[in-house]
Amino acid sequence: MNGVRGNSGKKSRQIVLAKLSQSPINICDTTLRDGEQAAGIVFANMEKMRIAKLLDELGVQQIEAGIPAMGGDEKRTVKKIAGLGLDASILGWNRATIEDISNSIDCDVDSVAISMSSSDIHIEHKLRKSREWVLEKLVESIDYAKAHGVYISANAEDASRADMEFLVQFAKTAEDAGADRFRYCDTLGILEPRGTFEAVRSLIDAVGLEIEMHTHNDFGMATANAIAGAQAGATFISTTVLGIGERTGNSPLEEIVMATKHLLKIDVGVDTLRLRELAEYVARASGRTIPEWKPIVGSNCFAHEAGIHADGVMKYLSNYEPYAPEEVGMNRKIIIGKHSGRHTIQQILASKGLEVDEKSATDLLEIVRATSIGLKRSLSENELIYIYQDYRAGMFDKL
Repeated sequence: MNGVRGNSGKKSRQIVLAKLSQSPINICDTTLRDGEQAAGIVFANMEKMRIAKLLDELGVQQIEAGIPAMGGDEKRTVKKIAGLGLDASILGWNRATIEDISNSIDCDVDSVAISMSSSDIHIEHKLRKSREWVLEKLVESIDYAKAHGVYISANAEDASRADMEFLVQFAKTAEDAGADRFRYCDTLGILEPRGTFEAVRSLIDAVGLEIEMHTHNDFGMATANAIAGAQAGATFISTTVLGIGERTGNSPLEEIVMATKHLLKIDVGVDTLRLRELAEYVARASGRTIPEWKPIVGSNCFAHEAGIHADGVMKYLSNYEPYAPEEVGMNRKIIIGKHSGRHTIQQILASKGLEVDEKSATDLLEIVRATSIGLKRSLSENELIYIYQDYRAGMFDKL
């Protein structure tokens, strides 16, 4: 980024604030932190750097690069990412301790997330402390980070189970101490959209800080809850590529980008043409496969087999596609199989220069369906041509 930097090389807080004021909704992607915390995922150092570069190239505004307090390779890699000169703000995740934040400062990140439990369940049974202690540590940590000129996100862990009155106090305390935003964490993924909207609206009415949604997917609600939060006025959404993360994962970057664009009519500035490319890289790096039915980037998103659907798409694409596959770097596929229709058979063969009448198409469809059931799979276009050739040769005269 061609902006004024501090002596350490990191961007100034003012530059981060200016960047994060350009979009009505900012993406803070945590693939490299929360995503890697998924059981069994370990990114190689070079993979973390490549993912950071890809996220930056796509236009993600802020990248949560890792946990510097882990030391070793983690700290070295976060520092290298911070030194890449990316457009994106680089954020280090911390517990609410001066030691953690000091490790992030050492890495030249321009932003820090300071995480502290906010629910009584966590305060009593995890921290074994009091609400007063929580607020004291929060202020102490924010004061230290503020003195080092970094952008600050105050993260309320387990916010969705916190007492609302105390959560407002938590957020106001962070605001008064100098935090720049408040991260509302649905740590156990227990929210539902209506409750999310009401909670976020209450916070916005009570506090001047910008709100970030950090939602988990334990009940399959991560994307819906993040979008509900945005509808209530949240201006940041935390994501991971493919939704990888603790337990059942987080709100997926690709889903949030496309949902905000098409459902909320808000362009978050991320290049959708490269979403599939990014997903493929992260899938390989994490040792995962992309499910065929995965929204936005799954191979079946634009695959049509059912006769009514395939015919409808071939007549007018918007009949059965909410957006064009090219928008997310994908291709449309018409599948030949058990559920195909006569018009699909005719159109595919016509594209190969083979014209068939209604009677022949009906006969061929019966053969295609029987073959698909016998093989327990769909058929390739070449297999359809072979069936057509055999049909013309009289090999299916029994029909």
